[in-house]
Amino acid sequence: MDSKNNIGHSADISLTAELPIPIYNGNTIMDFKKLASLYKDELLDNVLPFWLEHSQDHEYGGYFTCLDREGKVFDTDKFIWLQSREVWMFSMLYNKVEKRQEWLDCAIQGGEFLKKYGHDGNYNWYFSLDRSGRPLVEPYNIFSYTFATMAFGQLSLATGNQEYADIARKTFDIILSKVDNPKGKWNKLHPGTRNLKNFALPMILCNLALEIEHLLDESYLKETMETCIHEVMEVFYRPELGGIIVENVDVDGSLVDCFEGRQITPGHAIEAMWFIMDLGKRLNRPELIEKAKDTTLTMLNYGWDKEYGGIYYFMDRNGCPPQQLEWDQKLWWVHIETLISLLKGYQLTGDQKCLEWFEKVHDYTWGHFKDKEYPEWYGYLNRRGEVLLPLKGGKWKGCFHVPRGLYQCWKTLEEITNIVS
Repeated sequence: MDSKNNIGHSADISLTAELPIPIYNGNTIMDFKKLASLYKDELLDNVLPFWLEHSQDHEYGGYFTCLDREGKVFDTDKFIWLQSREVWMFSMLYNKVEKRQEWLDCAIQGGEFLKKYGHDGNYNWYFSLDRSGRPLVEPYNIFSYTFATMAFGQLSLATGNQEYADIARKTFDIILSKVDNPKGKWNKLHPGTRNLKNFALPMILCNLALEIEHLLDESYLKETMETCIHEVMEVFYRPELGGIIVENVDVDGSLVDCFEGRQITPGHAIEAMWFIMDLGKRLNRPELIEKAKDTTLTMLNYGWDKEYGGIYYFMDRNGCPPQQLEWDQKLWWVHIETLISLLKGYQLTGDQKCLEWFEKVHDYTWGHFKDKEYPEWYGYLNRRGEVLLPLKGGKWKGCFHVPRGLYQCWKTLEEITNIVS
């Protein structure tokens, strides 16, 4: 193997890294090609058929997401986050993997349901609807807007439908207008006492900017990307705390000593780092990729449960008791997003520590979250790694993190295979 390899696969970037010979399972060489097939087959043969078969509401439109272990519906309410994510998922796969009509049909019917019922007529997106599309919870949650933007952005690419593109762009503009007060009139906090800003929105915008770059002019896109990068890597990233990322800061960027101000969410931070790596590729900034890779490793070491394995859900930066009772649970999305970030970190920098951690997290994830009897994956484990809820979908878990993670890992492993072969 050559000591230097061109590992940038985008036309607008050329990065090089030394890729050491990786070790996997003792003294054998990690088989990237075999791993790529594992992730690909799990996506195409196990996970996607589950959602196609069980989630589509052929009577009212949209998707059921509250599905038990076998795929039976246990609640019919529809949550805009998850409706939008499923539209995005099947649109993206249609655009990037294969022009399967069943994928496009699934995406379009969900998109039409969202277009008709998901907002108030002015693209203020509700949080939840009943089965028939009547609103249940008001548009207080900014992430209903972000995922709707993602959904209609990808759906516009899949269909060429200008109306879908217009919905995505209009909603994106609303998001940017709400950055300083995401909940708007539904904000229950008393103004002026403790003004915090949260990591989640700039994190999501890092990904969203690339998702809809086909709808934005170049200067607007670049300004948005630079703002998000600054927020994530300069405001919420705290070198004085050892290079970890905090979940909330004061509006002036200072640390705050309260429950929210001390909160660390390892999964959020690590997920954001692969968004930052993607931006680093897009902007040809290898130093940004290096920092994101290092932060991934820092957050993983910080958040790993040394006794039982797996990554904590919430932590307190001062070691105080976290306010969330579920703080020590092990969640599906945290581990899957970590696998993506580790593989991208290795692909783009060649850092062997990414592979060492990948082996550890891969073994934990596949050994604990994958249901060996029924399709799809569990979402919620206790600290010891035992299944808490055997559901495959609910109010927060839908057709998103598992299939997106499998897709990202599959494609990144294929790219690594091409480099080292």
